[in-house]
Amino acid sequence: MQGLMPTCKLITVIPAILLLLGLMTGVAHGRRRLVSSHDGEPCLNMTVYYHDILYDGTNTANATAAAATQPTLLSRSVSINDTYFGEIVVFNDVVTAAPALASAPVARAEGFYFYDRKEALSAWFAFSLVFNSTAHRGTLNLMGADLMAEKTRDISVVGGTGDFFMARGVATLRTDTFQGLYYFRLQMDIKLYECYV
Repeated sequence: MQGLMPTCKLITVIPAILLLLGLMTGVAHGRRRLVSSHDGEPCLNMTVYYHDILYDGTNTANATAAAATQPTLLSRSVSINDTYFGEIVVFNDVVTAAPALASAPVARAEGFYFYDRKEALSAWFAFSLVFNSTAHRGTLNLMGADLMAEKTRDISVVGGTGDFFMARGVATLRTDTFQGLYYFRLQMDIKLYECYV
């Protein structure tokens, strides 16, 4: 019976340690967790404009995105209007606070999208908004389906760093303008519902 005594003490200490660790998760890096109020108001709301200039073979100086793969043969064989099924585009796009491309940049969008439907244009995004300005520093990480036929569509904000440490929320995308196949601008209304301040 005496050999069981240290184990019994350990069983008592482990729950206390786990409780302490659980209490510490509410304070991350000295920050306080702020969750939006019960009436659905976000803890941070911002609108930015994402500008994508796809490389067309001639615009080397201005291009911010390039196809890393070509559409699949399947895309071309089943599609009346080419859906680019299987094409992957890698980008490092400018993000501005105002719609004009010449506006001062507030962030860079770094990531990729790929066309993922045979029947209609649709893409899946995964990227980080990299902020490095006097207003914000850090990243917001976003991902989700961009159903291009819809007027607006939502993708998830799944995390962040710096001023956006562990942020959670939704970015509502709206195609603000497009010029042929090689330029489009998205209006992104970002609402964060979980912030650390």
